[in-house]
Parts: sequence; structure tokens; C-alpha cells
Amino acid sequence: MGKLLKIHPENPEGRKISEVCKTLEGGGMVIYPTDSVYAIGCDILRQDVVERIFQFKGLDPTLANMTFLCKDISQIAEYAAQINNDVFKILKRNTPGPFTFIIKANSQVPRIFKNRRRTIGVRIPKNKIVLDIIEGLGRPLLSTSLKRNDDELEYYTEPSFIYERYGSQFDTIIDGGIGQTEPSTIVDCTEEIPEIIREGFEELR
Repeated sequence: MGKLLKIHPENPEGRKISEVCKTLEGGGMVIYPTDSVYAIGCDILRQDVVERIFQFKGLDPTLANMTFLCKDISQIAEYAAQINNDVFKILKRNTPGPFTFIIKANSQVPRIFKNRRRTIGVRIPKNKIVLDIIEGLGRPLLSTSLKRNDDELEYYTEPSFIYERYGSQFDTIIDGGIGQTEPSTIVDCTEEIPEIIREGFEELR
């Protein structure tokens, strides 16, 4: 059984953040809060764990758009094939926040994440817990929503319920308070004109 770890959402305890980072570096799968819904994550360099997450979600790696949670636009740029001025302005206006931007991936993105379109999702969350984990890890955190196709509920918002249901399948479930019921807005930035492909928790600015 994994561990339910309560972390203060406004002032995350440093020792608990370090504990989560060690779990991730050691090949752990973690459930954590974002500024929208609760999500599943792992170290992007652990291909074995990434494969386990694909299996858990029932995703085809050649089709799936996985998301990197990044600390800032500079970190996003490390994994982007190109960020033109229009996309940069959109990122600047809407981050941090509950927005996922699909971009063309460059050679720094591990091969397992490169779908047929060679794209990845990127996001700069507003959630302090996740930002501290990314900072402690020193690289982006893989993110995909906890919801699976066979789930009866829309999204899981209560950490104790999440732990009760998934505690045996994950190393750590972070209790960062009640989650939102709507996912992030998804914006495809791979074409000349960015396109909203899913309306989410907030409207694009």
C-alpha cells in the first residue's frame, strides 16, 4: 500500500517535497494535486514508469499526448522544437494556470513520449506543491489526469477517496486539499493559428 502524504497547499513542507522527489527519482508513481484536477505523475527520465502509466491509463503511446509540467517558459523552451512570437505571447498571458499547450517536441524529449505527430503537452501549473516538486526534481514532471475511461465518476476530488481506491497501485498519494472537477483547457499550438481543442477550467486569455 502506498503512502497518503498531506502537504500544505500554500506553504509546502520542504522535507515532504524532498520525500516526494526521492520517490520519483527511485521510480515511483505519484498522484498529486494541480490547479485543476488530480493527476498522475512520474520522473520523465524513468521510461519503465512511464510505460506503467500508459498501461494504467490504457493509452496507446503512438497516439497519446502526454504533458510535461514545467516551472516556467524557459523550461518549456528546452523541450520545444520552436516557440514563435504568437505562441510565446499566449504562454505569457496564460501561465501559470490550468492550460495545456500542445507543441512540437525537440530531441530533448525522451523517445517514449514522441507520438506520431511528435508533439507533447506542456503546462505551467499555479499549484505551489507541484511547482516545488518540479524545482526539487530539477526537470519537468510527467502529468496525465487520474481519470480513466472505465471510471464512473467525472473526476476524483477527495484525496482520502483517491487513496482508498488507488493506494495499492501508487507509491505516494499527495493530499493537497480538494481538487477541481474540470480539467485544464487544451490549446494546440502546432499550427500557424492556435486552436482550442478542449474547453476546461478557465478560458484562454
